[in-house]
Amino acid sequence: MDLESVSGVGEKTAAALSELDDPEGALRTGDVATLAQAPGISEGRAARIARAAIRDEHDDPGGWAATSRAREIYRDALGLLQERTVTDYAAKRLETIYPSSVPERIETVRERARAAMARDPDDAVVEALAGVEPLAEPSDVRVRDRCLATSDAERYAEAKAAIPEVTVEVVDDARQLAELGRSYATVVALDESFAGLDIEGDVRVQPDALENPADVVPERPLAFFARNRDRLRAAATVHRAVDRRETAERTSGDDGPASRAADLDTPCDLAVLDDALARLDDDGSVRGDDELDRLTVAVDDLDAAVSTAESVANDHLREAIEERDVTIEGTDLLSLVERGAGVDSLLSRELADEYDAAVAKARDHLVDALQLTDTEAVARRVVPDDPTYPVERNEEAVSRLREELTAARDQRATKLKRDLASELAGLREAAETLVDDALELDVELAIARFARDFDCTMPDVGGVEETEDSPGFAIEGGRSPLLDVDFDAVEPVDYGVDGVALLSGVNSGGKTSTLDLVALVTTLAHMGLPVPTESARVGRVRELHYHAKTQGTLDAGAFEATLRDFGALVEGVDGGAGANDGDPAAGRVMVLVDELESITEPGAAATIIAGILEALADRDATGVFVSHLAGDILDAADADLTVDGIQAEGLVDGELRVNRSPVKGQLARSTPELIVEKLADDADGEFYGDLLGKFE
Repeated sequence: MDLESVSGVGEKTAAALSELDDPEGALRTGDVATLAQAPGISEGRAARIARAAIRDEHDDPGGWAATSRAREIYRDALGLLQERTVTDYAAKRLETIYPSSVPERIETVRERARAAMARDPDDAVVEALAGVEPLAEPSDVRVRDRCLATSDAERYAEAKAAIPEVTVEVVDDARQLAELGRSYATVVALDESFAGLDIEGDVRVQPDALENPADVVPERPLAFFARNRDRLRAAATVHRAVDRRETAERTSGDDGPASRAADLDTPCDLAVLDDALARLDDDGSVRGDDELDRLTVAVDDLDAAVSTAESVANDHLREAIEERDVTIEGTDLLSLVERGAGVDSLLSRELADEYDAAVAKARDHLVDALQLTDTEAVARRVVPDDPTYPVERNEEAVSRLREELTAARDQRATKLKRDLASELAGLREAAETLVDDALELDVELAIARFARDFDCTMPDVGGVEETEDSPGFAIEGGRSPLLDVDFDAVEPVDYGVDGVALLSGVNSGGKTSTLDLVALVTTLAHMGLPVPTESARVGRVRELHYHAKTQGTLDAGAFEATLRDFGALVEGVDGGAGANDGDPAAGRVMVLVDELESITEPGAAATIIAGILEALADRDATGVFVSHLAGDILDAADADLTVDGIQAEGLVDGELRVNRSPVKGQLARSTPELIVEKLADDADGEFYGDLLGKFE
């Protein structure tokens, strides 16, 4: 995939995306989290790039939500879903779901939504998702004690790209390779031609080293798994929670699709992964190995143990000397003085056994304190055999012991690193799948929770799944979750329109909320998602134009701009059939307008609205215009227009009772008419009756 071919991706953005391991895969799957890891790409920008790539894939022109209010409805719908996610990844991933007029795109999301609705958002699974995050690639792995060597320039470039954690050197001959051997702890020669050379130091010939980076740099997989250990454990917890739920379902016999918890395949043995992670320390080193722990402690405690061994020997000798009377004959004393001998000779002659015992105690202490095994012989030379007081360490032996312990420790650590790195490298792909599946599960569970919380069903969408692509919509039992009341308290609404219609009704009767419900159902249906209705049919449209109520009369300039918008809308509406390769919805729009009369004087507004409705009625458009001027608009229109009414059922104790479902073909009665009617029924005079007659 040419990254710059994605809409909105320029040269700089493409260069940033190319820093990712698999930018094409991230674009194809809409992986916002991965795209956001590219330098300079925010999560919001990543979501826009992912949407653009999906649109390009489906030849989707975009721009479905054509007005600010239509876009608000989309953001509100998306927000309802995002509120039900646990992870930031899922919230961003949902932003790649957008309203579209392309049947293939709608169906792609519908397939996933249907699968999601079959899930049961188990509380334990949802809770386990809290710790899951996208895996992060450590960027600070740098190894300075080893290098790669080659005599080939092409191989050099390949090595730098394959294993950037280590230095790559170009060498011409064995002499230069030997120089590297003196400068680095380990040199890995990539050329077969160096095989068989006797070179001092740890110089290895591994022509296949680039194919097995973990052998050369075990720190790479170790750093990756150390960095992501908590995320992997959280993902494993999710999989275990799913497994427990599925086991419980099978045990209870309730294994139908409506109760399915997840159907989440575990890509690896979680016990094996747990064991490997348990052996990994935060810094990427290996822990939990008794031998490595022994050697590490021995190196760290060597000086302190040697000092204590000296004290053990000296304490023993001091006690021996204090408790013993030493008699030296004159001739022996004279002989010792003549030879220049000192206390050492005296110890050797008079306290040889005690000295040997002191040395033995000191050596045993040193061996026991450091738990020495293979290096015991070197350790015993730390306390010298030659009698002396006070007893002092053999520094040369101490240095030799330190070198051997350090070498043994490093060799053990390196072996453990390589073994664990090899094991973890084999788990890398499964680990990525483990986390990806958990994150994607959060996306589906958010859809499931949305559908459950708002009693949603999958709508019939025109032209999708062999559904007849007729214009208009039909909603049964629709309840809007956008209302500022508890969802259970929302009254269901039945409403349908084929073509264009005027929607009338009393103040506070629910006209605007009905318009919002139509917009929300239409938006969700074009996103491929379930809708909050008992059932719904939605004709597929190219664009949604939703014009909210204007606050106050517009000045001349703003009024002219508004008319230009409607003029462009009407002129842009195609007849429908035959447009764009025979797609009947290619030129279709839905127009929702809330009290357009507020833009100017009522008389002129009625004439303007009548003209707009007539123009839309002549085209393959769906429209609902909310207006208090429905009667005036009908009078001003030259064509028959449909008018629907949200009917007030009367006043009860001063409270207006309303049937929230619009009645087809009936102009709604106004609140003043109802009040006058109530007064006419209660009064004996003719005034209120005559006044009521004026409404007819």
